[in-house]
Amino acid sequence: MIPEFLDFVPTHWVLFLAIIIFLLAFDLGVFFKRDRELSIKESLGLTSLYIIIGLSFGFIIMNLYDPMRLESCAPNCNIRAAGYYWNAFIIEKVLSMDNIFVMSVIFSYLKIPRKYQHRVLFWGILGVILMRGLMILVGTTLITEFNWLLYVFGLFLVYTGFKMLFSDEGDNDISDSKIILIIKKILPITNDLHGNRFFIRLNNPETQKLSWFLTPLMTALICIELIDVVFAIDSVPAVFSITLDPFIVYTSNIFAILGLRALYSALDAVLEKFKYLEPALAVVLMFIGSKIFIADFFGMDKFPMEISLSITVGLIALGIIYSIFKNHKEQNS
Repeated sequence: MIPEFLDFVPTHWVLFLAIIIFLLAFDLGVFFKRDRELSIKESLGLTSLYIIIGLSFGFIIMNLYDPMRLESCAPNCNIRAAGYYWNAFIIEKVLSMDNIFVMSVIFSYLKIPRKYQHRVLFWGILGVILMRGLMILVGTTLITEFNWLLYVFGLFLVYTGFKMLFSDEGDNDISDSKIILIIKKILPITNDLHGNRFFIRLNNPETQKLSWFLTPLMTALICIELIDVVFAIDSVPAVFSITLDPFIVYTSNIFAILGLRALYSALDAVLEKFKYLEPALAVVLMFIGSKIFIADFFGMDKFPMEISLSITVGLIALGIIYSIFKNHKEQNS
């Protein structure tokens, strides 16, 4: 089985990586020359900018894709490719909300000051970019060889959505997990902050010699990387249920992740206002996971992209609108 839109050449990957490098340099060089905390206005503005850039990349995909290069390509393949990208980007962006919540818990648990949190998030996102690439490469290879894995991913997404819909709040509390305790047992860690440093040389009480220790910032970075692997187990299969093209899968993942630092700064102002977004996302995951079974039941080669995108956007919009309605009703009651 060949991925549907495997038509992107190396120069397209170079263009994508150039955009990502520029955005990372812009983020680090313009907004975070010094350790400081973004204001709510700045973080919301930067978040909006990243969302606009992420959505705009769909038009770049539409123009990069040349349907004449594949004889078997149906009409308007470039438009369908862009549609699959937008569908994947929207789902990944909303799924990233859970990442933000866990990041907040990690920083709170380790008592990391807000002015240093951007440094951890910057390197954390770089690690995520590399790990997501590896997972997508492995996943694409496996699905190409074993098509039945798509059905496994579908069932897993339905289960994940069902569990998310009926789970209790607070299930992601890292203080209840053993991850930090395991890190402390394996690696030499100091509980004291040392500015924005990840490592520090201190006198080891056991050996009475200078040794390298991990600071709380490095501990937080390791936790973020490990937890992202857990979240990727949900998000990567969700995109594979939309398309198998590695370029679309990877670019949608990365553009959705890029704005996490800015969105995190507006955490309190955003998530509290949209508390019904998570149930809407749970239904989206259940729908995305069931598409392959629906398509088989009705004898379709693939679930129509236009309908899939409309349902995804509609459910997420419904969650946002209902959240705003309930907030307004509670304030006036």
